Amino acid sequence: MVTPSNAPILIMVVLLVLHGRLTAATWCVARSDASREALQTALDYACSAGADCAPLQPTGLCFLPNTIQAHASYAFNSYYMRKSMAAGSCDFSGTATIAKTDPSYGSCVYPPSPSTAGGTTPITNPVPGTVSSPPVGGGFTPLGNGNVPTLDTPPFSKATHASRVLHFNTIFIVFLFIFHVIKILSS
Repeated sequence: MVTPSNAPILIMVVLLVLHGRLTAATWCVARSDASREALQTALDYACSAGADCAPLQPTGLCFLPNTIQAHASYAFNSYYMRKSMAAGSCDFSGTATIAKTDPSYGSCVYPPSPSTAGGTTPITNPVPGTVSSPPVGGGFTPLGNGNVPTLDTPPFSKATHASRVLHFNTIFIVFLFIFHVIKILSS
């Protein structure tokens, strides 16, 4: 039974549990120091071993920026999520790392959990022995100045903003709830 004397402890436990649930999201992304060749090999593997690489095709929502870094990051995260974030599923021969900041940008939304990553059916290739990977390169410079956003400094996105707003709204609602519980208990 909750009494006025143990209410603060209960409140702290609830806040810690909620905070852990709100901040536990992780994504698998390409390391900024990985070589282009290593990223291409890992991207080919991810796309052939179960990642959803359709958004990386020229008509896909994550085609731009058309860079190996951006494409590998999306494919790595898709694979990681489809493997239920299993240990070792975010390595790709040392070219990937875990990120705690949502790398989504614009209309390219990275699945934040296995339940939003789609099925686990591997993608098959039309011709045995070949790997269909999204096109990369072509001189595209998304910022117009030759700089491509990296995951060390993720671009501001609507998804990131919405996540932060939801986080703060949830904290506010929890504090309101706690205030009312304390008020009721002290009556």
